[in-house]
Amino acid sequence: MTEIVGSHDLLLVTLDTLRYDVAQELAAAGRIPNLARHLPGGTWERRHAPGSFTYASHQAMFAGFLPTPAAPGPHPRLFAARFAGSESTATGTFVYDTPDLVSGLAAVGYRTVCVGGVGFFNKQGPLGSVLPGMFQESHWEPEFGVASPTSFEAQVTCAEKVVADLPADQPLFLFVNVAALHQPNWFHLPGATKEAGDTRESHAAALEYVDRHMGRLLAAVSARRPCLAIVCSDHGTAYGEDGYTGHRIGHDVVWTVPYAHFFVDEAR
Repeated sequence: MTEIVGSHDLLLVTLDTLRYDVAQELAAAGRIPNLARHLPGGTWERRHAPGSFTYASHQAMFAGFLPTPAAPGPHPRLFAARFAGSESTATGTFVYDTPDLVSGLAAVGYRTVCVGGVGFFNKQGPLGSVLPGMFQESHWEPEFGVASPTSFEAQVTCAEKVVADLPADQPLFLFVNVAALHQPNWFHLPGATKEAGDTRESHAAALEYVDRHMGRLLAAVSARRPCLAIVCSDHGTAYGEDGYTGHRIGHDVVWTVPYAHFFVDEAR
């Protein structure tokens, strides 16, 4: 990251609530081609989330604690605040002297932009303003939120405008919190009804919906210079496993998340 920061734009996409098992199944079945073509080896990396719900997980990620590889460590981190005794800060880690990654990137010249999705990014109250308030520029509207069947395509349109409006020499850190996977997601599954509610199958259909528009987002962020993209989930969610539903619980389907990082550029 010490060589990438400054020369590349940076994209962080959190596919909010996406389960690892569903993500991996869809990649293997060829159901998310736009994402799978960028995944190393065509598969997601299995990682552990830094939190069991959106607010906690994003506070950790914005402090440099991305999902941790699901194997014994320590694992070198891409980003880290400077502090003594860190076992996961390595030679190539981008180290910043601010409290969080967002301000750390701003301090070295990046324009930091948030395109919010779920309620913790809606800026409709003090709590929903904390995370987007870390960025120099933030965007949210109801069409980006969990109740919108067209949330991700609306977010991508916003991101395209953000990129188009930037000066050519201005490096960008773009963060997109994708709300489409989060409940309610029943409307992404053909034939599903509100009365039947959300299911693992509608969760999968929501990921297919996101994939259909992911190419636009990756094309936008790589239009000006090479970009490093980090795409991951912040936590999973339960659909009845062991009697659990939802997240903010300590179940394996909540803590286990998909992760990938890769380069994108205009040529690709």
